[in-house]
Amino acid sequence: MGLLTALAPLAIDMYLPAFPMIAADLHTSEGNIERTLASYLFGMALAQLFYGPVADRFGRKIPLLFGLSLFSIASFAITFTHQVDHLMLWRIAQAFGGAAGAVIPRAVIRDQLETRDAAKALSLIMLIMGATPILAPIIGGQVLLFSSWRSIFYIITSCGVVLLIASTLFMRETLAPAHITPLRPKIILTNYKELIKHRGFLFYSLAAGFGSAGMFAYISGSPRIFISVFEVSPSWFGFLFGLNAFCLILASQIGARLLNRYTPQQLLSVAQNTQLTIIMIGLIFTLLGIINIYGVMAMLMGFMACQGFINPNAAALALSAQGHRLGVASALMGTLQMLCGAIAGLAVSSWQHQSALPLVTVLTTCVTISWFSGRTALKQSS
Repeated sequence: MGLLTALAPLAIDMYLPAFPMIAADLHTSEGNIERTLASYLFGMALAQLFYGPVADRFGRKIPLLFGLSLFSIASFAITFTHQVDHLMLWRIAQAFGGAAGAVIPRAVIRDQLETRDAAKALSLIMLIMGATPILAPIIGGQVLLFSSWRSIFYIITSCGVVLLIASTLFMRETLAPAHITPLRPKIILTNYKELIKHRGFLFYSLAAGFGSAGMFAYISGSPRIFISVFEVSPSWFGFLFGLNAFCLILASQIGARLLNRYTPQQLLSVAQNTQLTIIMIGLIFTLLGIINIYGVMAMLMGFMACQGFINPNAAALALSAQGHRLGVASALMGTLQMLCGAIAGLAVSSWQHQSALPLVTVLTTCVTISWFSGRTALKQSS
């Protein structure tokens, strides 16, 4: 499940160091290449709404195999792309396949574990998922030293095929027959409507969603900030990117152990308060014009560390009362996260400014909304 969850960050992060090279090869701007990332996130957002009801009707395995097949085909097609519009379309198709790797693992975990144990499992999965943002841009940057950006997508294709084979051979079905939900439009719409009206689910999902949106804003804007503004080489960019991802991993593993002593609500509250404080300090320094690459890195490392506590705990709390419709609940939560991320990524890519101001401003907005949503959800559950 951890490797499946890592598929999306692999497809997102591995080609980040190649943004300038892809822009030159396809005769377009870096802003247009950044928007191919947003297109992937929009595709992920929409596709998860499809996988949720299907996974509640046909089980977890069949939709997963379909998604992995589509992901592999689209990834391979990208290697033949020569226009940015075609790249964008194939990225959307790739996202529609990769969305299965986001929805299914969460549903499988909640099929078998209660809230506290599910939070632990999601934290442990972040160990694998978090390793991907460390390794992916580093590998991508090294690939560019001896090959073109297309080789990056050959590697992504190979990963999709390997996971497809492994899932076919080793994954077992976890959906209990008693929890099968008929695939009828009225039932699907009713489930989504009830989830949106469920304040606990909605605000915990938004807390996780806007926290993730800040991460995607950082992912989308970081190549321009580090490579173009601070003149970091593409090969070194991967190491800086990986350092931030390491903070996410370390915090998530500490959080998994702290769950033996504290509740998910307590960890979520402290992490959100700390994250908001760090981002506000970063915004003040940016507006004063005194922030440099070291200040940006310190702010991002603190942000990512807090996110290692926020994501798994908010996700587990959002799904805690949705045992009878875990597929659609997991799908809607993922859709909200990706939709928020896509909007944040578009905001950063559209604000062309040779400083850290666009990234820090969007980060501040996302963290503030995440904090407010978390406060509302915690009050609702107290």
